[in-house]
Amino acid sequence: MTALRPTTYPIPLIGWKEEVHLPELGGVRIHAKIDTGARTSALHADTIAISGKRVSFKLGSRWHEMRLVDVKRIKSSNGFSEMRPVVETVVEVGTHRFFTSITLTDRRDMGVPMLLGREAIRGHFLVQPARSFLLRPKKARP
Repeated sequence: MTALRPTTYPIPLIGWKEEVHLPELGGVRIHAKIDTGARTSALHADTIAISGKRVSFKLGSRWHEMRLVDVKRIKSSNGFSEMRPVVETVVEVGTHRFFTSITLTDRRDMGVPMLLGREAIRGHFLVQPARSFLLRPKKARP
C-alpha cells in the first residue's frame, strides 16, 4: 500500500460554485459556476443593446453602459451559437481580484447567473469540483 503524500497548492482552491463580486457593475454579488469546459465567461444580462463602441444592459434592476470590447460567436452547451457582446471588468472571488473578459447573454433559464470560464480562472485558481463556496468569507460564530 502506498502512503498518501501531502500536497501543497501554489494557487488557491475554488469550488465548482463561488460567490463573485463585480465592483464595476454596481458592486453586485452573485453566484457563479466555475466552468472549466467553457473558454469564456458569461454573465446574465437583460435588454442588451449595442451602440457603436458601447453596450448597455440591465443587470438586476440597474442599467449599465460599458465599452464594447468585441462581439464573439459563442456555441452554447445546447449546441446553438449566438453572437454575444464582450466587456472587460474587474472580478473578485474571495480576496482575489483580477480583470477579465465576459460575454453578456440571457442566462435566465440557467441555474446560476454567471459562468467563470477557463480564460478567467487560468493562473488564479485550481478547481475542487466536489466543493462549493470555498472562498466565501467565514461567518463569525455567536
